[in-house]
Amino acid sequence: MNRIILFGRDVTALKIFYQSHFNFALIEETPQEWVVLKAGSVEIAFHKVGAVYDTTLNDPFKAESNIKLVFQLDGDLTAFRKSLINKGVLLKTIKSFSGCNDLFCDGEDPEGNIFQLVGKDGAKNASFDSP
Repeated sequence: MNRIILFGRDVTALKIFYQSHFNFALIEETPQEWVVLKAGSVEIAFHKVGAVYDTTLNDPFKAESNIKLVFQLDGDLTAFRKSLINKGVLLKTIKSFSGCNDLFCDGEDPEGNIFQLVGKDGAKNASFDSP
């Protein structure tokens, strides 16, 4: 797999969200229609949803998907989570699972796409290392 495409209403807002919080590099862009970002070994693309599928023009767009984007952190998950919350990003509580050394935290981008942060707690730096 080399690319994942998500549909949304405001591809510019999605581009800004993922670039500012995860430092993904811009690969390709057609303003207001199409954006491709480098996300580690894969690309994540945002495509403007067709008008036929955007039936809630007067309401905020909310993605309805069973997809979860997972980002591995190289650093302290607790600190990175706190920095995102301070920037207004919607994040749930940190979870752990029996038999697993990693910690997990789910969040939402501006259009409701679910993402998960995976990392450790207590590392010296909370820098993001794309997958």
